[in-house]
Amino acid sequence: MGDHVVVISTGVSSNEAAPAARGAGADRRIRRTRTAIRNALLELCVEREFSALTVEDVLERADIARATFYAHYRSKEDVLVDLAHELASDRADRIAQHEAKHPEGFTGDPVRIVFEHAQAHRDVYLVILQGAGDGRALREFFDQTSRQAETLFRARSEHAGVEPRVPLPLVARAWAGEVIGTLVWWLSEDTGLPADEVAALLSDLSVRGRRWASGSSED
Repeated sequence: MGDHVVVISTGVSSNEAAPAARGAGADRRIRRTRTAIRNALLELCVEREFSALTVEDVLERADIARATFYAHYRSKEDVLVDLAHELASDRADRIAQHEAKHPEGFTGDPVRIVFEHAQAHRDVYLVILQGAGDGRALREFFDQTSRQAETLFRARSEHAGVEPRVPLPLVARAWAGEVIGTLVWWLSEDTGLPADEVAALLSDLSVRGRRWASGSSED
């Protein structure tokens, strides 16, 4: 894995106004505790395999009591699922910001954003995409990626005023599988390909097809 730990911030947004000061303070404490637990798990995953970790290891690294951990999570696998959800949501927000400016689609930029996001959060991506734990985090990450892609493709179709030729749930899951499979290969192997280049290759594959990509005649 990488030699750094990714810290995913979950601070309270300035737009999140709690109804009372006590409620806001409690909310911040919950967020800080969950962030400490998640980051402790990430640090440990960099040092050794997820399967070798125990809840006690996480407690010690996060410097929290057992009761505090179980007030938020049932297991270390639950922490990993939480990380997968947060990772997918953060990535979706970045893509949504881009799509708001470029709703026409097929720019290749969303794929580039995915790979740049994975590069910035390499450690946690590797833990999730390699199916650590019971594999639930990977399944959740794939499902969330598929749902986000379907929403994106549907918005593009509506913007263009066209009717999809293939059911969008199928298109979205095929896209998610292709991207996630490539991410596993790219993050695990020494490919020598920068994020923008591998994203461009995938975009070419998407637009021009596997026949073209394999070097066969287009006739």
